[in-house]
Amino acid sequence: MRKLKFFLCLAIFIIVPAGTVFSQTAVDPDAGSGLRIPFVNLSINEPQSNQEVALSIQLILLLAVITLSPSIIILTTSFLRISIIFDFIRRSLSLQQVPPNTVMNGIALFLTLFIMWPTFSDIYANGFEPFADGEIGLEELYTQTEKPLRRFMYTQLDGNYENITLFMNMAKMDKPNTAADVPTYVLIPAFILNELTIAFKVGILLFIPFIVIDMVVASALMAMGMIMLPPAMISLPFKLILFVLVDGWSLITKQVVLSFMGG
Repeated sequence: MRKLKFFLCLAIFIIVPAGTVFSQTAVDPDAGSGLRIPFVNLSINEPQSNQEVALSIQLILLLAVITLSPSIIILTTSFLRISIIFDFIRRSLSLQQVPPNTVMNGIALFLTLFIMWPTFSDIYANGFEPFADGEIGLEELYTQTEKPLRRFMYTQLDGNYENITLFMNMAKMDKPNTAADVPTYVLIPAFILNELTIAFKVGILLFIPFIVIDMVVASALMAMGMIMLPPAMISLPFKLILFVLVDGWSLITKQVVLSFMGG
């Protein structure tokens, strides 16, 4: 029904001449100086107080947060580490487009949901559900949503607070007494750097056995005088055989998940 109304309004805009539309939607001198939108029972008036201006700014900030929410979710959850590790797996195997980026990101997404499910459940139970029932306000919703994410990020730091110290010193802030004294805008970049460091360490460990295979194959080809034959083309099947024999996907996925759960 809503789609039908939308298409009807669109058809009227196209068929009715522009002069007719704007003549019908002219500003009524008795209705104030607000701008009236055609076919919509809504008028946009100038703000009459600072509270109305503040509300407009809050709406703009809310829309900005909604627009940036995918990036926020990626950078404050386990998705960052998982996606980088999986990309290292593909590069260490000398594979270019197999599996495709869509598949790799999909696997990382569902593993992120699996790992972050307790955190998301906590956010829903203590934040969104009471807010939907009218028990808490918007500010308390933000606080209850922020707490589980902060707890998760602190857990992943695992006592390594060097990055927090780095950002606190750059911001010329005093040394925090407790974890609660660290602002969120300091904790998030510290968490991102920590995740990048861990992901690159895992990537180095993944590359080592496959580099050995490349070196062995290259040495064998040089010994046989096959200098013009690309070593990567010969070593690729051996890499795949090794990866399949050790059940690489299950092994790496298990270790990645356990690294977030403290296993």
